[in-house]
Amino acid sequence: MSGEKQVVHLVSRSSLLAVMLASDTNTSTAMAFKLMFSLALLLSLWATAGCDFFVEGVLQLECRDRYFMIAVDLAATGDVPRFEAVDGTGTYAITEDYAAQCGYSISILSLLGLVELRASYFSCHTEKGAGFSFRFNLITTYEGVDAYYALNKTCSSPLPWSPREVTCEVNYMELYSPSTEVWQVTFQNPYQQLPPMNLSQARQEGYIFDHVHDRIVFRTPYGQPESYHTEVTGVPVEVVHATVFSRQSWVVVMVDLIAACSMDEGSYDSGYMIWGTPEALYPSLGTTQISFGLNGNLVEQAAVVQKGFIMERYNSTVQIGIPYDAEGGYRKSFVSDGLSEFYIFNLYLKQTSVDERHEETVLWFHRTLVTPLLTSPLFTEDQTDVDDGTFSIHLGKVPRDVELTSVQLNGQEFAVPFSDSIAYTLTEVRHSNKSHSYTLKVPLHDPIVIQEFSKENAAMLHKLDMNYTLIVKPGDEPYYHTFSVTARMAVSPPSFDVVCTESGIDFKLAYRSFDYLWDFTIGSDRLTPVLAANHGYTMSNDSQSLLLSVPLFTHGYKYKDIGLNGFLGTFSILVRDRETADILTSTTKTCLFNATEFIMCSTNGWMTVVVDLSVVLPSGEMPTRFHLLNNLCVPKAVDGTRVLFSFPLHSCGSTVKLAKENVTYQNKIYLDTSETAVEGMTVQCTYPLVGLHRLFSIHKFESDKEGVGSIIPFVETTKATMTPAKMTTIAPQRTRSPSLHLPPSYPTARYIKVYRVHNKPGQFSKGPKGKLQVKTLLRYA
Repeated sequence: MSGEKQVVHLVSRSSLLAVMLASDTNTSTAMAFKLMFSLALLLSLWATAGCDFFVEGVLQLECRDRYFMIAVDLAATGDVPRFEAVDGTGTYAITEDYAAQCGYSISILSLLGLVELRASYFSCHTEKGAGFSFRFNLITTYEGVDAYYALNKTCSSPLPWSPREVTCEVNYMELYSPSTEVWQVTFQNPYQQLPPMNLSQARQEGYIFDHVHDRIVFRTPYGQPESYHTEVTGVPVEVVHATVFSRQSWVVVMVDLIAACSMDEGSYDSGYMIWGTPEALYPSLGTTQISFGLNGNLVEQAAVVQKGFIMERYNSTVQIGIPYDAEGGYRKSFVSDGLSEFYIFNLYLKQTSVDERHEETVLWFHRTLVTPLLTSPLFTEDQTDVDDGTFSIHLGKVPRDVELTSVQLNGQEFAVPFSDSIAYTLTEVRHSNKSHSYTLKVPLHDPIVIQEFSKENAAMLHKLDMNYTLIVKPGDEPYYHTFSVTARMAVSPPSFDVVCTESGIDFKLAYRSFDYLWDFTIGSDRLTPVLAANHGYTMSNDSQSLLLSVPLFTHGYKYKDIGLNGFLGTFSILVRDRETADILTSTTKTCLFNATEFIMCSTNGWMTVVVDLSVVLPSGEMPTRFHLLNNLCVPKAVDGTRVLFSFPLHSCGSTVKLAKENVTYQNKIYLDTSETAVEGMTVQCTYPLVGLHRLFSIHKFESDKEGVGSIIPFVETTKATMTPAKMTTIAPQRTRSPSLHLPPSYPTARYIKVYRVHNKPGQFSKGPKGKLQVKTLLRYA
């Protein structure tokens, strides 16, 4: 059971002074008086509570079963608080030695930010009357000046006293036993004979004997020369045995005072802090009764199992098991070859035994148990969702006293919390188990992410190396936690979006981060701005997208289903492996083009033309037939004045003209309207010489590029055609309609017209370079 509890919120004198100074210099007179009035009110309230000082933070004064406790916030006392005991004779500094002699123990609980003073009800300067009155001074230092604050409290007897009680404090042993007046003492030791001594001599040796409420109080620090150590059922025990001589009239009474305390320091095993004490420290008719808890609070028997505590008896030893995460324990992180932790437990235990005379002995234990350093690994999990396009890294099991201060991403450091100017997010979540976690998110395509193509995995690898810097609080000792993640994104060759237009085909590609892995080609030629310009394409290329407009009749088209009303045009962009040049895929588009007039000059030496001859017809007249220079070459299709011709360039009477850089194949489309007049169109295809593989050595035609066609109206007064045998006059009407498709053998050349050729020696040059002036005309039947 615990006695009454008093908690007071206080303000330091230095804070009061600072407020008054601030009010004097920075506020109006009215505000200064208002502040001073508030301070006076606080003073009066504190005086009403029976106190005469102010301290920052929280002060706790509490009467417990067998001791009085003071707990003060370290923020108010500083790191080295001091206490004085006060009685009618003066003040006494509670040093380490004096505390053990006089029944005081001082513990600095840095994990809780508290300093705790425990005073026995029989401590040296306690006034024993109807109750137990305590007076102490708390001494703090502020800017080199000591400040004294008085702490007063009176406690009533909380529990009835057993005939004999032993307190095993952290720094002393204390025994209460019934007695009368005491005048001499002797100590018993199984290893040597010790002489008797009077009480004043015993006090000089560090022993305290007192006579309070008809009870002998005996107190001794641990490790006195007259004490001895032994083992009871395997547990180390310190024993001090004093015999006190008492006199009543003419009768001398001898009283044995035996204080025996378990000195077990505890051990850690499988998540439990284990502490043991012998069950037979004092005689008992049966098993002893045990109750225990933490921080001076005994746990009800029914709650022991619920809280996870274990109590077992083994070979006459009582063993207590405290879960490492038990409520009431204190945890501290520590950096030592990684992140570690240890736990501190203030065990409070009551052991009651009854001897053959039915006299009760009660032992009270205060023990501070500390686990060894335990590894405290952080938990890191890659929660990346590639479809979401974001790295998501979860850093969990971060102890509450460990704080994340910065994150290094692929060598670049970012302070925590992140600024709003970066594209990364860091979310913190606090958990009920006194830990917290962080979730880091980084876009997969952020420039800070390393991207590499893996042929083995057929994927683009996105790599992110992280180095977390964490600080153990309080303090600034850093701990570095590294983690690396790799996200695999399956890659596939790109595919263009394609649109048919009236004048050609438009290709569009939205770049992905890995599209640099591929080459785009037109046939075998890599698509570049220079190539596009040479072929007449319109190309726009930046870091975001590629746009390519391919006009009709430019290099790369393939045509089919050509008719008077249009044709199908097909264009392909090939995607090749940049290293092997293998074709991986292609984007091919076929569009229907509706055109009333067009001319095509193919790379394999064919001219295809659809022309409307109405512009050269005399008004009101309709032609009787259509043909080329060779009147055997007739249209493939006719619709009124619109005709379709398709023929090899070396046939149908075509002429060839060589210029400096190109060659032109020309023919004429005739339409018969009268005996003397001939109307029609001149059609021609012009090819660059550098693109022709063969010209006249054989009749096979091969060109790298399509020719450029022209359709030119003309009017002639006679109509003639050249046949392989002779020149003849074409009759106004014919009964034959020969097919457009000619036999595979081409007629031989008759004559050729060649213009001046500079610095291009070859099969047509004779004599010094640049002197060739031959002008001939080559005509094909």
